[in-house]
Amino acid sequence: MKTDLPQSFRRLEYRPPVYTFDQVDLDIALDPSRTIVKSRIEVLPGKSFEPGAPLVLVGQELEFVSLRINGQAHRHFELTPESLTIHSLPNEGKDKFIVEIISICVPNKNTSLMGLYVSNGNFFTQCEAEGFRKITYFLDRPDVMARYRVTLQAREEECPVLLSNGNLLKQEKLPNGWHSATWEDPFPKPSYLFALVAGKLACVEETITTSSGAKKLLQIWVEPHDLNKTRHAMDSLIASIHWDEKRFGLELDLERFMIVAVSDFNMGAMENKGLNIFNTKFVLAQAETATDADFANIESVVAHEYFHNWTGNRVTCQDWFQLSLKEGLTVFRDQEFSADQMGSESGRAVKRIEDVRLLRQLQFPEDAGPMAHPIRPDEYQEINNFYTVTVYEKGSEVVRMYQTLLGREGFRKGMDLYFQRHDGQAVTCDDFLAAMADANNKDLSQFQRWYSQAGTPRVKVEEVYDPANGQYHLTLTQSCASTPGQKDKEPFHIPLKTRLLTAKNDQPEQLLELTQPTQSWTFQNVTERPVLSINRNFSAPIQLEFEQSEADLLTQFSVDDDPFNRWEAGQRIAMQMILGDRLPDAQLINSYRSLLLDPNLDPAFKELALTLPAETYLYEQCSSVDPQKIFMSRRAFRKELAKQLQLEWAALYQQNQTPGPFKSDAQSSGKRSLKNLALSMLLEADPKIWAPMAVNQYQVADNMTDRYAALAALVIHGAKGAEECLRDFFSRFANDALVIDKWFALQSSRPPVDGKDSTLLEVKRLREHPAFKLNNPNRARSVIHAFCANNPASFHQPDGSGYAFWVESVLALDPINPQVAARLARALDRWRLFAQPYQGQMKAALEQVAACQTLSPDVREVVGKALAD
Repeated sequence: MKTDLPQSFRRLEYRPPVYTFDQVDLDIALDPSRTIVKSRIEVLPGKSFEPGAPLVLVGQELEFVSLRINGQAHRHFELTPESLTIHSLPNEGKDKFIVEIISICVPNKNTSLMGLYVSNGNFFTQCEAEGFRKITYFLDRPDVMARYRVTLQAREEECPVLLSNGNLLKQEKLPNGWHSATWEDPFPKPSYLFALVAGKLACVEETITTSSGAKKLLQIWVEPHDLNKTRHAMDSLIASIHWDEKRFGLELDLERFMIVAVSDFNMGAMENKGLNIFNTKFVLAQAETATDADFANIESVVAHEYFHNWTGNRVTCQDWFQLSLKEGLTVFRDQEFSADQMGSESGRAVKRIEDVRLLRQLQFPEDAGPMAHPIRPDEYQEINNFYTVTVYEKGSEVVRMYQTLLGREGFRKGMDLYFQRHDGQAVTCDDFLAAMADANNKDLSQFQRWYSQAGTPRVKVEEVYDPANGQYHLTLTQSCASTPGQKDKEPFHIPLKTRLLTAKNDQPEQLLELTQPTQSWTFQNVTERPVLSINRNFSAPIQLEFEQSEADLLTQFSVDDDPFNRWEAGQRIAMQMILGDRLPDAQLINSYRSLLLDPNLDPAFKELALTLPAETYLYEQCSSVDPQKIFMSRRAFRKELAKQLQLEWAALYQQNQTPGPFKSDAQSSGKRSLKNLALSMLLEADPKIWAPMAVNQYQVADNMTDRYAALAALVIHGAKGAEECLRDFFSRFANDALVIDKWFALQSSRPPVDGKDSTLLEVKRLREHPAFKLNNPNRARSVIHAFCANNPASFHQPDGSGYAFWVESVLALDPINPQVAARLARALDRWRLFAQPYQGQMKAALEQVAACQTLSPDVREVVGKALAD
C-alpha cells in the first residue's frame, strides 16, 4: 500500500537565512487563556540576502494583533495560519531595521507541550525543535542567533517566580497585583534555546567556585513539596561542572545556572541556555521513592544537559540535519562522565556494557527498519521524529571512534580546536570532523561515511592459524545492507581493538583500522592457537559475523581480560542456545557458576553477565520472527539457569545485602542489582518456595530499589502475595506521581505466566483507572508504551488483539500530543520481520492508522514509511 507523504526537507537544499536577528526584546504578559507577547527585533541582512526580499516569519496557533517597523504601523504583509510575510521593507532591507509584533497565544489549550504551556498551574516552555513559533512570529531556525532581553509579567499571587535565560537584571512591582522580572542572556542563541518558567515554585541553591575563581549560583526549582528530593540532582550538577572543567577545560559561563522540574514534559530534559527544564523523572529522587536506576539516570541526564552548555549552546547546529553534532557528542560526554563516576575500571566496564545493550536493543532495529537514517539525515518530513537513538546513541559511538582512533589526548586537541574555531557559531558535522582531523594531522575523509550512510555495518571474520610458522592470519570483510534511499554502501572506516588470547598471555592489544571491503593481517610469533578477542570494548558499532566455536566462546567468557568481550561471549552463547531452542548444558552452567563465585568480579558485572539477551535483540538475529516461540525458549533457558544454580542464587542473595543507611554509590547499587537478580531467579526456579522471601523483602525494604524489585519478582512470576503487594504499593505512594508510574508500568509489562496471558485486559483496565491521564506523557508511557514497546510477548499475540489496542491508542493520543503518538507508532515499523499471522495483522493495523484523514505529520511520516514499498 502506498500512502501520501508530507513534504520532505532536504539537507542539500539548505540556504542561509535571507535575514538574521541581532537583538531580540520580548515582553510577555502571562495569562493561561490569553498570553500577550510583544517582540522587538533588530533585523539585519543575512548571508543569502537580496534587496527587496520579504521577511518571512513562521508562527503557529497565534492570534496576530499588530505590526510596526521602525516605530510606524506597517500594513504590507500577508498572514496565514503558518506564517507572517512582511513586504516593502525600509531601504529594501539593506540596512538594520526594527520589527515590533504583538501576538497572543493560549497556553492552557496547548496539549502538545511544545511552545508555551501550563502544567499544574505553572507556565513552562519547550522550544526545541520548532516550538518557539507557537510563542511569537519568528525566524525559528537554529542558524539565526541573537541576544535576548526578556521581561516577564504575571499576577504575583499566581506566579511569584518568574524565570528566563541568562542573568537577572531587575524585578519590579506593577499595578493591580502584577509584577515583572527582566532577564538578559549575554550570549547569542537560536530561538530553540529560549525558555521561560513562571509559577509557584521553590528552589534549593548552592554557590560554587569554578576553576578560574568565579562564584556561580546554582538553583534547582521544583514544586514546594518536592524540595526534599533534589539533593542528588544538585550533587550531580556540581560534579558535572567540575568534571567538564577538568576533562575538557570548559567552565560555566553564566552568573547562575538553573534547573526546573515539570511533570508534563515530552522528553527527558532540555538544555535551554542557563535555564534547563527537566521532566520530574530526571530530577526528583530519594531512597524511599527512587531506584538505583533512577539515581543513575538523574546523574546522567543532569550531566547531559549541563554539557550542552558548550556542545550545543555555545556551538550550535547550522540546521536540524546536524542534530547529532550536539546530541551524539553530548551523549558521549555524559557517558564518559558517568563511567568516571563509577570509581573503578570494572565500574567503567559496567557502564560500557549498559550503553551497548541500549544501542543493540533500540538502535540496531532502527538501523534495519523503515525509519533507518544516517546520524546526519539527508531528509526529514517532521523533525520531531528524528530525535532518535540513531542520532543520539549511534552518534555517540561515532564520537567515541574519534577517541579510539586519535587517543584521549588527540581527542582533547580536536575539541580545543573545535571551540577555538566555532565558539558562538552555528556549524555542521563536517566542521567537527575537520577540527579533529586538523588538530591531529590525520586523514578522516573516509570516516565521514559514518555521517552519510545508514545501517549497521557487518564485519565477517575469517581466521587461519599456521603452527609451523607461528603465524595467525586474520581476514575481515565488511558490508552494510541496503536501507531506505541507500542501496549501495561504500566501505566504512572501522577501528577495531583486537587481541589474541593465549595461555602465555604474550600478545598485546592492537588497533586495526578496517577501511577496505576486505583486508588481511598476519600476526607473527604466535606459538599456540589463539582465541580471537575482537572489537574489544565495542570499539565500533558493528555486527560481527564470526563463527566461533562454543569452546572458544567459553574460553573468552572465562578468561578474556576485556570485560566487555567477556560479557559479550556469554551473551553470544546464550543467544545461540536460545535461538536453537536449547537449554544451557553442564559446561555452560559451570561457567556461570564460576563467574558468580569469583570474588574478584564486580557484583554489577555478574548481574549483567547473567542477564539474558533481550527478546527484541534476539528478533534482530532472525529472518522470520515468531515472538511466542522466542519468548518461551528464552524463558525456558532462564528457568534452567535458575534451577541449576539455585544454591548459588540463595547464597548470593544473602551475601549481597547492604545493611545500614541507603547509599546510591556504584558499589552499593551493584550489590543490590545482583541480590535482586538472585531473588528473581529464585522465584523463577520455584515461586512457591521463594515467594515468602520476596514478600518479606517488599515489606521491610527501606529503599525503592529493593521494594520495587521484590514487587516485580512477585508480579512477573505470578507468585502468591503479588496482588496484595500491588494494592499496598499504590496505597503507600498514591500521592507520588513518579512512583505510581512504576506501578502502572510494572503491570503493563508483565509477561505471560505459565502459558496464560491476561495482560492486555489488565492494561485496558489500567487505562480506566482514576489515576491514569492520557495527556500526561509519563503516564501514557507507563501504560501504553510499556505494553506495546516493552512487553513483546504479551503485545505480539496471534489473534492480533495487541495490535488493535495499538491502533486505538495511537489514534487517541495523536490529537492530544503528536510527539508521544509518533513514538508509539514506531512499535510496528518492523512488521516485515515477523512471521505470519503476526506480519499480516501488523500491516493491517498500520493501514488502519494510515487511513485516518486527520493524522499529524509526526504519525503520518512513521506509518507512511513503515508501509512504503
